[in-house]
Amino acid sequence: MIKIATAECFTQGKIGREIHALAQDYKGNFGLDYIKNPKEHGNFDYNELSVTCSLFIPTLEAVEKILSISNPPKPNNLIKGIKVYDEEGDKNVSKIMARAIKKMSDCDIAIGTTAGVGHGGITILTNNYEITTTSDVYADLSKLNSEELSQRSESGIKKTLNILLLLLNNNFDKINNLKNVEIIKK
Repeated sequence: MIKIATAECFTQGKIGREIHALAQDYKGNFGLDYIKNPKEHGNFDYNELSVTCSLFIPTLEAVEKILSISNPPKPNNLIKGIKVYDEEGDKNVSKIMARAIKKMSDCDIAIGTTAGVGHGGITILTNNYEITTTSDVYADLSKLNSEELSQRSESGIKKTLNILLLLLNNNFDKINNLKNVEIIKK
């Protein structure tokens, strides 16, 4: 069994929910929303997945108290406690969040996401790899443009799930061909 845990901000726990639906093979209203054909990524048996937890972590206080991260990077701005970093800051904090949830949950794969101004940051962390990327949509949280923010969230969810399924199927060639992806082998 491969255990997965997420600490999500701009993707609002939807990545964890989608992985859970995939792992449970749910159909209908409780089924998959973002993954239309999981087998197009390869022959991995998705019944081997289990979601340990999926957390929605938008605020700096939640990063500190729930993820037990002391002295996280100072955001460029706070909006009602919600952390707002630039794109490089988001990529860095997504790594910190993924590492924290991996340590807390003792999972096999951890996912961290956060987005303020820019494309956001997404990290998928395993014992052997750290994959960091962004969504393909620019948005600025401080401008409160709900359409742009929604599009960035949707892009981040889809891209993360795509990379995760390619990772599970050991298809690093396709991951490497995606826009703005950095893979670090540990």
